[in-house]
Amino acid sequence: MKFSENWLRQHVPTDATRERLAEVLTAIGLEVEDVTALGEALDGVVVARIVSAEKHPEADRLQVCQVDAGGAAPLQIVCGAPNARAGLVAPLATIGTRIGELTIKAAKLRGVESNGMLCSAKELGLDADASGLLELPDDAPVGTPLADYLGLPDASIEIKLTPNRADCFSVRGIAFDVAAAVGSEVAAFDATPVPTAIDATLPVELHAGADAPRYLGRVIEGVDATARTPLWMAERLRRGGVRPVSFLVDVTQYVMLELGQPMHAFDRDLLKGPVGVRRARRGEALKLLDGRDATLDEEFLAITDADRVVALAGVMGGFDTRVTDATKHVFLEAAHFAPAAIIGRSRRLGMHTDAAHRFERGVDPALPRTAIEVATRLILDVAGGRPGPVVEAALDQFLPQPAPIGLRRARLARVLGLVVPDAEVERILRALGMDVAAADDGWRVVPPSRRFDIAIEEDLIEEVARIHGYDAIPTTLPGGAARIAVPSETQASDAELRAQLVARGWFEAVNFAFVDEALLAHWQASDGGVPLANPLSAELGVMRTQLLPGLVAALGRNLARQQPRVRLFELGKVFAAAGAGAAPVETPRIAAVLHGDARAEQWGEPARKADFHDLKGDLDSLAACAGARLEYRPSNAPHGHPGRSAEVWRVDGAGERIGWIGELHPRLLRALDLDGAVIAFELDLEPLRRRAIPRAQGLSRYPSVRRDLAFVAPEGVPWAALEATIRQAAGALLAEVRLFDRYVGKGVDPGFRSLATGLILQDKSRTLTDSDVDVALAGVIAALQDEHGARIRS
Repeated sequence: MKFSENWLRQHVPTDATRERLAEVLTAIGLEVEDVTALGEALDGVVVARIVSAEKHPEADRLQVCQVDAGGAAPLQIVCGAPNARAGLVAPLATIGTRIGELTIKAAKLRGVESNGMLCSAKELGLDADASGLLELPDDAPVGTPLADYLGLPDASIEIKLTPNRADCFSVRGIAFDVAAAVGSEVAAFDATPVPTAIDATLPVELHAGADAPRYLGRVIEGVDATARTPLWMAERLRRGGVRPVSFLVDVTQYVMLELGQPMHAFDRDLLKGPVGVRRARRGEALKLLDGRDATLDEEFLAITDADRVVALAGVMGGFDTRVTDATKHVFLEAAHFAPAAIIGRSRRLGMHTDAAHRFERGVDPALPRTAIEVATRLILDVAGGRPGPVVEAALDQFLPQPAPIGLRRARLARVLGLVVPDAEVERILRALGMDVAAADDGWRVVPPSRRFDIAIEEDLIEEVARIHGYDAIPTTLPGGAARIAVPSETQASDAELRAQLVARGWFEAVNFAFVDEALLAHWQASDGGVPLANPLSAELGVMRTQLLPGLVAALGRNLARQQPRVRLFELGKVFAAAGAGAAPVETPRIAAVLHGDARAEQWGEPARKADFHDLKGDLDSLAACAGARLEYRPSNAPHGHPGRSAEVWRVDGAGERIGWIGELHPRLLRALDLDGAVIAFELDLEPLRRRAIPRAQGLSRYPSVRRDLAFVAPEGVPWAALEATIRQAAGALLAEVRLFDRYVGKGVDPGFRSLATGLILQDKSRTLTDSDVDVALAGVIAALQDEHGARIRS
């Protein structure tokens, strides 16, 4: 929110300096981001009129002007501004005036004397416009100091507002907070109803229920739409960050900045009536004021004229019914729309408007009538006209009604840690516009209708705290014994998993929990997506259903910045829709992506690209943190490379699928504009880190026996399946299986491979005999033959 300091002081009289005012605003939660001083050093700058302007004899782009500055004789000024012309009223810096780093002196320009400088708004530090001289109204008093005429010095103050303080999107809303903080009172505001002069009306209707519970309109006939915006109004708009357009438009902007109520002016002759508010229908189109075409659906609120859409409620008016210089009769409207009906609508259209910004956060439902009366008075004073009666349609049952809130004296003292005098509490609350009544244990408070953020006792305590001053609250260390949480032994902690991956050369990434729906579509992971009602942007509109899309996008950004070897992992939650009205299902997961060389550049071994087995090794080490034994089974996941990806199962226990590992599909990599293989895994976190309570066991006193077994198995049978068969067949005697050789080539049939394993057998109660070992080996050999067609290599 940006506003003029002088405008604020008009609403709340105070002797506080500008610096003190900025400190107060920040201290009460309205953080000041910028203060731009205006007109601080304009001594010697006066209002002047160009009497004549003739071409410079030696320069095509210069003019020799005779300027009336209120003195006995005109001053000769050489000027190069394109809008310099006879009759123009503009600022003149007289000789001796200092403008920025320049001191104005008498000079000769191309042989012609110049006795001052006609100025642009940028040269005077009033605006960024340097396209020509600052044009003043024709009736500006010549010779008057410019600072006096423009109400300078002044400052443009910009504050940063949190979403809950919608009431401070207006100068008057800010005034209540400032008045409470500096011990002043907000000045009375004149919103006297304007007497009607004609009976002309336009019926208004409401067909959107709670989304639009109030709509007011007024016809004003005989308006001079070409009337120039008064300088004082134009300057306040500029200092509030709004560039004046035309008077009828500027009036609505002015009222919005002063009171916080967005408004719109229609050309009455372009309306047929009645004017109504309803939900838009799918496929309806509207050309907006900025010339853009908007295609609507049921999510939008539409302002209609005889069922024709003429404006987008709470966002922007329509092009076809806008006011122009040819407008003679105006239909002025002001309404209250529920925030939920406006939130996100402008962003869906790729736009941002001041009206939507306010309606999304909540506008005082009692403001529309005040705003329409104030705007009417301004129009009549400047552009003339004959106003008709205000026509109002309201659904009272849907209008927010402030409810009384109890504030307990003891609760206030306990939360703040100090006793605030009763008189001070009452002063603060009343200065903020609240209705305060004494009660036995404190106060009964009714907040004003503009304060949507005050609903419970704690909200009132916060108001007292911030106005009384956070620096007045004593600093007290908490007492009592801290409860020490004992880490569970039944699961590996997130810290352990992170430390394990970091120790193996991985970097942790943190991505947004919301992604672009189009990105999920590339991964074929859109099912179950949870759309956001109020996304930060169109590219962040859906809660993620997988970690990998965001993580691979982060990998892509690293590759684009010439990082040849990228290893990223992330711990986070994914989200899935759980049906109408139910909260989304949140699932903690861990994911990792790998691209580039297996080892960092070095001299000790030749470079090679990382492959599936490199990532599998890191995943196995991660599983070891929880003592988990994993098994890898072929996968047909749509984002996985066929034959180079697998489902990950945890098989120590009941056996459950916990995730996926493998190379990404080349088609997906092309869609994501990535070159080279990308290997990744994504696992559910809870089943991965679950572990049995560690139990100490003594080492067997009896020797182990090793038997090496070489067998030929089909290429299509994965080692994980062979290992599982060996463990099951060998039974309890098997302590360990070691795969130490793999051979393909001469002596082995095509389509097969030779695998050499070491079987470590041991019993804890006795020494194994050759017969025990032979029986176990025979069972293993038979099982391999029966289940996988493997045979002992001769």
